Parts: sequence; C-alpha cells; structure tokens
Amino acid sequence: MKLKHVLIGASIGVAAAIVAKKVFFPTYISSEKALKIVKSAFKQRGPIDGSWIYTVPEPYTVNGETIDVYKSGITRSAFGELEQYEVMIDAKTGMIVDVIDSVA
Repeated sequence: MKLKHVLIGASIGVAAAIVAKKVFFPTYISSEKALKIVKSAFKQRGPIDGSWIYTVPEPYTVNGETIDVYKSGITRSAFGELEQYEVMIDAKTGMIVDVIDSVA
C-alpha cells in the first residue's frame, strides 16, 4: 500500500469524524456564558438582585419549533417592588428565546 493511499484514507476518516461530531453531538455554550448573556441584557434596565440557571439544556417549543434551551431566572427590585423573570436561552447560540414575567 502506498503512503499516498494511507494519507487519503486517514484524511477522509478525520473529516468524517468531524462532521459526525457536529451532527450527532451538538455543541452548546456553557450555562455560565448563557447566564452572563441574560444578566447583561437585564442590567441595561437596572440592577439585579439575584439570578439562577439550570445547567442542563432541555427542550422548549417556540413557534412550533423545538429547541434546546437553558432555563434561567432573574430577580430585581423596581420602584420598591420585586420583579421576577424566567428566561429561556438557546443552548446553541446564546440568544434569548423567551422571557416570562413571573408574579412575585
């Protein structure tokens, strides 16, 4: 067997492994990064009192499409009243998908 054939075969194998990894094992942003995105978005409207995030992505349906999201929450005080929000962040892109105003 020629070295050329071995190198071609190895290159094809590596390329196939990279493609398979991207297709079968989607890469997610870290939950810490997702929480930072949410906190920076909410800090533009005032100080934050508390925050939380589930570290395992879960399915969430938006406009008929199911995507994996991190669920997080933000608590803040505004005009002497407590405001709580539940926020869904796309686990792949980091985009805020949905914000739900929770009654405190």
